[in-house]
Parts: sequence; structure tokens; C-alpha cells
Amino acid sequence: MVRQAGAGLRLMLVLTVLAGVLYPLAVWSVSRLPGLENKAEGSIVYVNGQPVGSAEIGVDLTPADPRHDPWFHTRPSGTAGEPLGPGDPSTSGASNLAADNPKLVQLVQERRDAIAQREGVPADQVPPDAVTASASGLDPAISPAYAYLQISRVARENGLSEQQVRQLVDGQVQGRALGVLGEPTVNVLALNVAVQQLVHP
Repeated sequence: MVRQAGAGLRLMLVLTVLAGVLYPLAVWSVSRLPGLENKAEGSIVYVNGQPVGSAEIGVDLTPADPRHDPWFHTRPSGTAGEPLGPGDPSTSGASNLAADNPKLVQLVQERRDAIAQREGVPADQVPPDAVTASASGLDPAISPAYAYLQISRVARENGLSEQQVRQLVDGQVQGRALGVLGEPTVNVLALNVAVQQLVHP
């Protein structure tokens, strides 16, 4: 009995040191490596020394007046009460609705119609990622097609030319990882920051 208790105690101490001290210390040490530290700290984006968001978490900005919307928008969030949001950035999760679920089909159509009206284009010009929520609902990036679709409105509402805004979008397009993985994307926060820095240099 005493021998078993001693063995159990020794095992508990060893596992406590391994899992409670050495492993967290190893993970923390790796996070301090050059190139990883920013990601470990949340990839916070700063403007004039003030944090404005994270490059890894998509937050869809809500305009004070929906008729005058100056922002580029992210993909819709599954946590939103309305078709286009706003979602709750503190909550992450997908809807778990099947692709042929009537509720999802109707929601996608409502999103397509709302975006087409907001951007002043036919519904068939709205790209798929604009109407489908990401698995987390917090995707920070959109397709270049969705970014280009929003150029006219963003330029008009910010008093910029479409050419100026198009150049900003062109500069924010990130290619495929390793040249072959995934699709090109545009980080919405970085794009909105670039627009505001052009409006308020």
C-alpha cells in the first residue's frame, strides 16, 4: 500500500513538472522566436500607437448610417441575428446547416440581395464568399473579387477616387501560401486602415 502510494506520488510529481512546468515553458519559448512573437501576442494592429484590432480576427465594422457606409466588409458571421450582421466577435462558431438546408438557402439569398443592393450591382455579380459564413465566423480575409466589388461604394463614401481605392486593394492582395496553397485573399482590417490613412494622412 505504502509502495503504491509512493509510486503514485512520484508519478504525479514527474507529470506535474513535465506538463505543468516544462511543456508550458517550451511552448512559451517557441512563441518568442523571431517571426512568431506577434502571432503569439494576438497579431494586434496598431495605428498611431493605438490598437485597432487583430490581423487574425475579422470584425465587421458597422456604419453609423447604413446609407453612407465607408467600410470594406468581411464575410458574414454565423452568429449574426441579421443576414449581414453584425456578428458577435466574442463568439465563434458555424451554423452547422447542411448546404441544402432551406433555412441556409434562404439566408444566402437574403445576403446576396442585400449585398447587391448595397453595392449597386446585379445579384449574380456577388462572389460566393460574400454570402457564406466561415467556419469560425471570424475570418479576417475576403477574396479579391469581394474587395473589388466594394471599391465603388468605399471610394464614394470616403471622398476618394476609385483608382485610389483600387490601388489600395491591389496592394493588399496576398497570394497563395507557398505559391500553391489556398486562394488569394485580402485582409479587411488592413484594407480599412489603409483607406483611413489615405483619408486622414
